[in-house]
Amino acid sequence: MSCTILYPLLLLLFSCACLSEVQQEENEVQAEGTEHLNEEESAVLTSGEFQHFLPGIYAELAELRSTMRSLKYRLEVAEEQLRKKDYKVAFAATLGPTGNFGPFNTEITLAYQDVFVNEGRAYNPTTGIFTAPVKGVYFFTITGHNRSSRAMGLRLFKNGQQMITVYNHPLSDRYDTGSNSISLTLEKADHVYVRLRENTWVFDNVNDHTSFVGHLLYSL
Repeated sequence: MSCTILYPLLLLLFSCACLSEVQQEENEVQAEGTEHLNEEESAVLTSGEFQHFLPGIYAELAELRSTMRSLKYRLEVAEEQLRKKDYKVAFAATLGPTGNFGPFNTEITLAYQDVFVNEGRAYNPTTGIFTAPVKGVYFFTITGHNRSSRAMGLRLFKNGQQMITVYNHPLSDRYDTGSNSISLTLEKADHVYVRLRENTWVFDNVNDHTSFVGHLLYSL
């Protein structure tokens, strides 16, 4: 074979081989690029999914905070109820079968010794003084009965200060009854009692006309 034919043939074969290697390298580079692109797309997709779930996460956190606040409030209420305790305070007492009681030339504290109820033991029948066992709002009623040939004067006191009175003026030789009531806010250890005014009297017998009654409405 002449050189004029051999050299062009060898050049053609060499060119084809080089072209094949270049094509193969291009294919490999393209494959690597495609794989890298897929990885990036996957990463972007994962981030997108996370962004999609964020509103739900925030909503659950808000609900959790609300639940925690509700539980904290209920705990505080329970602690407050335990602190205050459910106190039961009530008393009712009369003078008993004394007949006419008084008059005296000075004001005296009445000791209602015929006790019907004394829940909580806050009323002392020996002294006639009610001592508040807990801070709260209390309700009191005083009732007096007398022979109206002479005046009857009762005064309800809180710690030495007059709150209400019951007073019957002398009218005639008959029996009259007077009554008065009040609600008071008391601190623990406050004293409430009834005093008979000087130169007045009251009457009581087995029918228990003259009474001192009180009870706790609610604690504070």
